[in-house]
Amino acid sequence: MTLPNFITIARIFMVPAIVWLLFAEAYQPAFFLFLLAGLSDALDGFVAKQFNQRSELGAYLDPLADKVMLVAIYVLLGIFDHLPNWLVILVVSRDVAIVGAVMLAWLLDKPMKMEPNMLSKANTTMQILLVAMVLGGLAIGPVAHNLIQMATVLTGFLTAASLAVYLRDWLEHMANGGGDAPPPAQGSR
Repeated sequence: MTLPNFITIARIFMVPAIVWLLFAEAYQPAFFLFLLAGLSDALDGFVAKQFNQRSELGAYLDPLADKVMLVAIYVLLGIFDHLPNWLVILVVSRDVAIVGAVMLAWLLDKPMKMEPNMLSKANTTMQILLVAMVLGGLAIGPVAHNLIQMATVLTGFLTAASLAVYLRDWLEHMANGGGDAPPPAQGSR
């Protein structure tokens, strides 16, 4: 266990607190805890790279922490009508499809490494920015409706495009007999 992994695990434990705060409609603490989670994400990556504390566990934990947090928050913001249902379904479906595809490849003895590409990174960034805008608007004050609408459409587009690219890569991987898995991500901890 490295320091970055402890930071990542702490971020995972922030999820139930954020969920509880959202259910309690305590938007200011939820927003600030979400910002703290974002800072912890940057901190664990920085420490891992700067102090050579990358690990295989961290390479799996970090994206898992991101996805657990984003899926939980998207679902709740959808339930409370702060995000459109179509976007929530798309975000959750993308993550379920990717995890399912990787698990299926593993079960069929054709494991594949999942390496985030630029589109996936842009998608995650946009998903986080949209949550920050919505939570910030609920916590601090309204954000321009047009800005939220544009961010929602862009997030939907990037989520769908990212899913399409991952599925294309998975289909190619499976068609090639599961060989030639890409190398681990350079940013892995």
